Amino acid sequence: MTPITAELKKETKNIPVRGMMDNVMEQFNSAADQINLHPNIRKILSITNNEIIVNFPVKMDNGDVEIFTGYRVQHNNALGPYKGGLRYHPTVDIDAARALAMWMTWKTSLAGLPYGGGKGGIKLDPSKYSLSELERITRRFTFALADNIGPEHDIPAPDVNTNSQTMAWIADTYMSTRPPAERTANQHVVTGKPDASGGLEGRDRATGYGVYLSIKLWSEKNNRTLEGKKFIVQGFGNVGYWAAHFLEKDGARLVAVQDAFGSIQNQKGIKVEDLFNYSKINDGSIVDYPNAKTVNKNKFFALDCDICIPAALGNQITKENASKIKARLIAEGANGPTNVEGEQILLERGITIIPDILCNSGGVVGSYFEWLQNRNGELWQLDEVMVKLQKKLKESFDKVYEYSEREAMDMRTAAYCIAIERIEKAYIQRGIFP
Repeated sequence: MTPITAELKKETKNIPVRGMMDNVMEQFNSAADQINLHPNIRKILSITNNEIIVNFPVKMDNGDVEIFTGYRVQHNNALGPYKGGLRYHPTVDIDAARALAMWMTWKTSLAGLPYGGGKGGIKLDPSKYSLSELERITRRFTFALADNIGPEHDIPAPDVNTNSQTMAWIADTYMSTRPPAERTANQHVVTGKPDASGGLEGRDRATGYGVYLSIKLWSEKNNRTLEGKKFIVQGFGNVGYWAAHFLEKDGARLVAVQDAFGSIQNQKGIKVEDLFNYSKINDGSIVDYPNAKTVNKNKFFALDCDICIPAALGNQITKENASKIKARLIAEGANGPTNVEGEQILLERGITIIPDILCNSGGVVGSYFEWLQNRNGELWQLDEVMVKLQKKLKESFDKVYEYSEREAMDMRTAAYCIAIERIEKAYIQRGIFP
């Protein structure tokens, strides 16, 4: 198995997407009520701008042809080009893409970026295909999307089961379809590319760093230290690993991890780099890690800890397990990991939730830096990127925290209010065509 297919195989369990659109709409309407959002703007933001579904054939290694279905949902572009990831998974469908695209609109607005929101992907199980087949599928999908993406129109990025290699294939295919004089000017059609193909140094750790920084800033606001704090992480991919990496450096202790294959714990502590190196030689899995014991997956969120980081899939914290959570802080590394019922239970118990559109926004901020770097023909060094990232993320966190305190509301509602108010202002200033 190649390193890339091993990475792609990590998320082959079913992602529970049922209810995601219900969750995002309930969150939106709650915030819209709080700010008395103009009824006409509420109507606009309640629906997507465009929904693209493409069916395309790809020849497999054995000569057979398979038909794949791909999606791209463009929710809103009042603030700028659509921005959001592409995922490869059997559960990809139009409803999931709608919900995720809407979340991206709030995330980019909250971060103060000149972007709207989009999302999509292909309905497939990537572990069933060779690397060469995945390349052909990706390139054919890019061709099928045709003029529905572009560096000033809709800018995809990696998501579940896609990575920097996927983005390199998309960029190369897209540029190959442009007139010769325009090809090099379209490198920023996607972000999350490999460094040698126009990627941003540090983009790999941007999302996880943002999760860590959100936890650190919240702790500072509440006169707490990370030293000795116990944390658990669901998902040990790019986001979970880097969040754990930075937390450990600040003295926090990783005590449990769950991935698509199993759950482990060691209350004395799990060394982040040691577990990461083990997973690399174990097909990306943490199962049977020798310095921890196996835990029943249904008891993972009930483990003793101070901080819980759901950094894998959506709808993981629900009414079924929210009452058992011992952490006092939930930092959402994934998109939509807590459903509405689960969140209500957590809030009633006095547990703080740093919402996804704030907590994991480091990825889209890093993507913005990469887009700017490509667009302006610049090359930023890692230390410069991290300084810029920290400054931008701290600005967002401070805004949400202060709004939450001032208006006596939870941080998710505060984040939504700030994001929606920015979009509302744009519509009021520009008017509605014609």
